[in-house]
Parts: sequence; structure tokens; C-alpha cells
Amino acid sequence: MFDETLLDSSPARAPVLKTLHWVISVVVGLVGVALWYFGAPLILGPAANAKILLTQAVLFGGLPLFFYALILCYVFADSRHLGFSTVLWFAVVLVLNLVGFILYLIYSAKRTGNWKRATLPIAYIFEIILIGGMILYPLIYTNALPKGQLMTFLVAPPPPPPPPPPPAAAPPKIVVHQVSLQQLLKAPTVIPKTIQIIKDQPRPQGAVGVEGGVPGGVPGGSAGGVIGGVLGGLGPAPPPPPPKAQVPSRIRVGGQVEAAKLIYGPTPQYPPLAKMARIQGTVRLQAIIAKDGTIKDLTVLSGHPLLVPAALAAVRQWRYQPTLLNGQPVEVETEIDVNFTLED
Repeated sequence: MFDETLLDSSPARAPVLKTLHWVISVVVGLVGVALWYFGAPLILGPAANAKILLTQAVLFGGLPLFFYALILCYVFADSRHLGFSTVLWFAVVLVLNLVGFILYLIYSAKRTGNWKRATLPIAYIFEIILIGGMILYPLIYTNALPKGQLMTFLVAPPPPPPPPPPPAAAPPKIVVHQVSLQQLLKAPTVIPKTIQIIKDQPRPQGAVGVEGGVPGGVPGGSAGGVIGGVLGGLGPAPPPPPPKAQVPSRIRVGGQVEAAKLIYGPTPQYPPLAKMARIQGTVRLQAIIAKDGTIKDLTVLSGHPLLVPAALAAVRQWRYQPTLLNGQPVEVETEIDVNFTLED
């Protein structure tokens, strides 16, 4: 494919780009990677991950400078080979970059009469620009992505259902022995040798109660009282104490419930890729604050996908003052907004 376009422009089909030109382009690309890797943290701030910084250095520093140096080498070698003004066209491409290279291809095709050397490279260039734009557009403008599919990537899947409860234990079997009337009236077969005589103990003269007492009675009993009743002279029995109000295990912020007090909340780090793309906005999270003030659960409600990971990582470290209801700590369900704003 390239034998008929960039690499072979002479009648003898000798390649324009020599080994030296490729070596120069690779060296320039490596220099671009190093400049981005060590220079970007000084301008954009420290990166959160070294792998992300290296990937950015290759995509935004190494590859553009590699192709830029390769274009300059091609224009320099081809213009000398065809007898054009090497200094003029080298300066045009150096200043105008890709536009200058397209102008040189059109000019050289017109001078040599071989339009294939211009049409094919220009078509390749526009195809690469179109495909790159289709890939980068959804990353910068998330409204172009399907919302339902995007939320499936950001929201964790629901937990599996709990296992069914074990079957209830069978009640113990009660064996009932039926006794007939004949067995009850049957005379004993053995007569005991001694029979214990039970004597009634004399009751004290002032005692009027019942042995063993009754519920609600007083020591010693009361004259004229009723067994199992309540003494009329002392009035009705006091009512039972009111049941304690049950404290709910979780409340939601809003209405008469005040927001929880934040006592420790580190600021989220701005993602370098989002800062380069000038992306800013608000990430809204739904959180459950545990009884001890820690973040128990987080759910993403809205926000840019490049800003969501940084917001989740920061909010998981936040600590709140425990919320008390009737003197007992309770869980709080609330919504948290994390704002990402670029400085002008």
C-alpha cells in the first residue's frame, strides 16, 4: 500500500525514508514521552497513578512527535530528491504541521504528474482523524453514550437474595396415657406398714391471709379481703409502666431531621485526564452513615464517569459525628454532592 504513496516517489521506486529517518523519528518520540512524563506533573499536578501518566505520555507526547518528525524527514528527503526548494517546504511543514504536509503532497503531485502520491495519503489522514474523533467524542461528552448502559458500569450489581430460612423444628410429641374409671376405682394391691399422720398447724390469731399468698396481696393478709383480689382500702392497683418508645434503626435526612455533622472529609483529587479535557461538574452519591459515623454504603446517582472514581475514593474516607435519636445512635440515609471545579 505505502509502496505506491509515501515511501516510493522516484521512477526507480527507491524508498524515500531511510533507516536514519526512522531512527531520528523514534528518538524524537522518546524525547516527547520523557518531556510529558516529567513535565506534566509540574503543570497539571501529581498524577494518581504512574501507569496512567505513562499512557498519557505515550498518547499525547510520544506518538504526535514521532509522526511529526517522520513527516519532516519525508519532506526534507523527497524535496531534495525531486529538486524542490527544501528549505521553503521544510519551513512550511514545520510551521503548519499537517496542513503544510497536505499542501506539499498536492504540490509534488502536480509537479510530477502522479496524483496517486497525494490522494492516497490524504485519504488515510482524514480516515485517521475521523476514527480518532469518533473514539474521543464519547469520552469527552458523556451525553452521547446510552444512559442505561453507562449506569450499569457505574452502579454495583444488587446483592444476591438471602438463603431461605431453615424449616421450623417439629414440636415434641406429648404422650397421653388414658386412665379408665375402673383403674381409678381399683383397690390398692399393697398396704403400707406405716401411715404418716399429717397434723394441721395452728394459724396465728391475727393472720387472715392465705398460705402462699396471692398476686397483689399484702403480708399477713387483710380482713374482709377476697382471695386473688385487690384490697379495697388501698385503692386501685397502679397502672403498668408505659412501653418504651422503639428507636428506628435508620432515619433519612430531610423534613424535621437535620443533616449529619461532618468531622473529617478529605478533598477528592482532581483526575488528571478530566483536568486535561476541561471536565467539571457535580457527582451526586447516596450514602448510608453507620451508627459510628463511618460511610457504610455508597451508590452513584449522577456524575461524569471520569469524576466518579475520585469522588467515591474520597467519600469512603469521610467521618461524621454519630446521630443520636432519643439518646441512642442510629443510621442516617443521605445524599452527598461532590463538586469538581477547574480554576481559571
